[in-house]
Amino acid sequence: MSIRPLIILPDPLLRQTSAPIERFDDDLQKLADDMLETMYDAPGIGLAGIQIGVPRRILVIDVSKEGEDKQPLVIINPEILTSSDERSVYEEGCLSIPDYYAEVERPAKVTVKSLDRHGKEQLLEADGLLATCLQHEIDHLNGVLFIDYISRLKREMVIKKFTKAAKQRL
Repeated sequence: MSIRPLIILPDPLLRQTSAPIERFDDDLQKLADDMLETMYDAPGIGLAGIQIGVPRRILVIDVSKEGEDKQPLVIINPEILTSSDERSVYEEGCLSIPDYYAEVERPAKVTVKSLDRHGKEQLLEADGLLATCLQHEIDHLNGVLFIDYISRLKREMVIKKFTKAAKQRL
């Protein structure tokens, strides 16, 4: 296992749509393990493949609280089947947009069909933080960022700040 570098805004890769995964081989297992290690190291509660430069439909999540046993989820080719009319608001952050947080309103409950790391179909019925995290990470697979849900003015300010920071790193 190894920690992979994170892709940071304004990298255009973050806006790319990820391709489905078709092969469940040793490379996929290593990718899943690397993603979990990268997410825990960051530290974060979710990570999509695109965030480490792999435009494939894979994400990892662990919303267990500090002090609890880890409960890692590896989710491949996820598809939201249903989402509730009821809404919830969480303050979201993103490993690809470090140190920026904003309140985002999303459906409070979702049902997600996906495959596990071995290709077995799984159905997740989620609410609370898990539902928010699933939607946030699935958005990544579609080139959508949580800042797309905030006002245009705030979003432009965030993009400008990160573009400036990226130019200073060069």
